[in-house]
Amino acid sequence: MTIQVGDKVPVINFKHMTADGPKEISSDEVFAGKKVVFFAVPGAFTPGCSMTHLPGFVVNADSIKAKGVDTIACMAVNDAFVMGAWGQAQNAEEVLMLADGNGDFTAAIGLELDASGFGMGSRAQRFGMIVEDGTVTYLGIEAPGEIKVSSADAMLEQL
Repeated sequence: MTIQVGDKVPVINFKHMTADGPKEISSDEVFAGKKVVFFAVPGAFTPGCSMTHLPGFVVNADSIKAKGVDTIACMAVNDAFVMGAWGQAQNAEEVLMLADGNGDFTAAIGLELDASGFGMGSRAQRFGMIVEDGTVTYLGIEAPGEIKVSSADAMLEQL
């Protein structure tokens, strides 16, 4: 079942790249007691994700944080090395790049995407959500090929 507005996010571990290499970070560490703009992409370094989705959050990071947001987080079903390299390539210093390597978080919230037709296996659908103290207050799930309801501009309008 797909997560809904009003639901608590599940407690599952992500990985993220640090100066000391990949480290685990629980969803509780990401969301508890914070206001978080969280968005997911089907894959790091893919065209729509690299040319439009993530760059929108990089450019608008200050405006988003000015709305009381503690953390901007980007997640993909990729490994921490890929997410770290993609974040560096995109100058995403203000975005927490989270790896859901096995898709555990994605499956737990019911937002998997079968991308096997593209040779990508199981991935996350493109979506954005605002989470306040672990509770979803906004959820925008994209139609295939679109970046509208989960874009930085759309998230700013929801804040």
